[in-house]
Amino acid sequence: MKYPKNYIEEIKLRLKVSQIVSKTVKLKRRGKEFIGLSPFTSEKTPSFTVSDEKGFYHCFSSGEHGNIFDFLMKTQSLKFGEAVKQLALQAGMQPYRFSNYDVEKEKRYQTYKNILKDFTDFHHNQIILKENSSALNYLLKRGLSKNVLSEFQVGFVPESSNYYENLLKKFTQEEINLTGLFYKNEKNNKFINRFHSRIIFPIKNIVGDVIAFGGRIIENKKIAKYINSPETEFYKKGRHIFNLEKAKSIPNRNEEVIVVEGYMDVIGLYSCGIKNVVSNQGTALTENQINLIWKFFGCPIICLDGDTSGQKASLRIAEHLFSFIKENNKISFVTLPNKLDPDDYIREKGKENFQKLLKSNLSIQEFIWKMYFNKLDRSDPFAITKFEKQFRSLCYSIKDETLKKYILEHYLEKIRRLTPLQQGRKKFNKSTKGNYRVLNETKKISVAKDHLTKEEIKEYSLLYIIYNHPKIIHPRLEILKDIVFSSKSLNNIKGEILELISKNSFNEKSIEELNKKYLNLIEDINKNSVIKNIFLKKSQQEQIELLNEILKELNEIKFTKKIDVLENKLIKDFDEKSFSDLIELKSQINKE
Repeated sequence: MKYPKNYIEEIKLRLKVSQIVSKTVKLKRRGKEFIGLSPFTSEKTPSFTVSDEKGFYHCFSSGEHGNIFDFLMKTQSLKFGEAVKQLALQAGMQPYRFSNYDVEKEKRYQTYKNILKDFTDFHHNQIILKENSSALNYLLKRGLSKNVLSEFQVGFVPESSNYYENLLKKFTQEEINLTGLFYKNEKNNKFINRFHSRIIFPIKNIVGDVIAFGGRIIENKKIAKYINSPETEFYKKGRHIFNLEKAKSIPNRNEEVIVVEGYMDVIGLYSCGIKNVVSNQGTALTENQINLIWKFFGCPIICLDGDTSGQKASLRIAEHLFSFIKENNKISFVTLPNKLDPDDYIREKGKENFQKLLKSNLSIQEFIWKMYFNKLDRSDPFAITKFEKQFRSLCYSIKDETLKKYILEHYLEKIRRLTPLQQGRKKFNKSTKGNYRVLNETKKISVAKDHLTKEEIKEYSLLYIIYNHPKIIHPRLEILKDIVFSSKSLNNIKGEILELISKNSFNEKSIEELNKKYLNLIEDINKNSVIKNIFLKKSQQEQIELLNEILKELNEIKFTKKIDVLENKLIKDFDEKSFSDLIELKSQINKE
């Protein structure tokens, strides 16, 4: 039995040739094609080419040529049916089982498709009739040519349309009703054309079959301005993209496609020469829709209306789709000025200005930042807290773990630049002038011992001063007691010395006992502290100044270390307690 042509074509459209071939052949991009070593011969110079745009591979060394089905059949020795099953699975499609249900469904689809084709053809011809001149005049005034209207098969349904009766000559009532093109008026028991008094825009699937319609009213009537076909067995609004069947077939296309709200926006841009344009048929963009777009375009640019509702819709799309972005699956946004829609903008400003506007697009992460930042009250700590939590929550939703890490780091760095506490932290790190005088001697300490961390160098230097110069330590006992060193042994000796100093018992006898107990450690302190040579040359006031400098630097190192630990923990697993601890630590730095 033969697979339905529509089923085979949809597999081919959902899967790129390079996507399938690259699982067997290591490919390198060369212009718009890919090259690699032939899987059919043993060659050292690549002669095997793949063209996604043309939908085939060609091997110059063996003469082999074909599509994705041919490739699997020849490289894996599969029969055609086996290749179809395997590729359908990769395309995310249900397997075609040739069951009675599948056969009947295919018959229903063919009938459905034929009804919609007849409906399209008949009403496309209606638009050129004299009695329907209001519809054609409206479209021509919008700058659309007859050629473009013909290419999109735009039609018109007169108010008094009785096309239902025409269809009954070829199809049953049940078959017609399944299309959703008509609804029953219970008062007179007649079927009414859903799109009466409207211009209609055929919606096609990626194979090019008409599966639904969008309709626009052209007169000032108290009915909805735009309507769509209801969902049917073969049309689900959240799974289809208007004009994708054309956009994907543009010769020499790049990775960008413009996503707009309405049918008129698509046709208006298309008629001005912007042909890589599609519509999500509204203000929502579903996961299914973006994945379908990503099959053909790596960088869709969302360009909704420039009014408040359009920008709110753009933000909702960005928030909803943020979790699905990947290294090669991006999304960008363009904001239109003066409440214009894309069709208005290009008619008023021209194609060149529209293309310039497109170049100003913001990546999804920068667009969200801009939208959130515009509402932020930087003077309100609660607002800043919520602001940071929003970005963390967004980033934790990203499915790509590596991308999640770096986008979160990107946002945290931007937030640091906004807040005084982070600026303070930056000043500590760079030891900037103005807050306190930097002593050149402390720079020597930080590079003197390569085998020690900066934290350990400061700790040894501090212990040297505590042990050898207790007189200047006494006024700072409480501060020193609160400092926790990086090792247990250093904390122990610090605690004992400070206790002795506080009791005025730090004398020759107690020092002798300490030397016995901590002989090796005290030798390390004297050995690893280069500050002793600096310290002895200073006056008492300069010694105090140097001590304060070391205390401040050590305190900053420890706070930074704690913050880094908490931030890394939050990247892996967000919890409120850790977040509160992080805010508290940052607040302490700010107080400093």
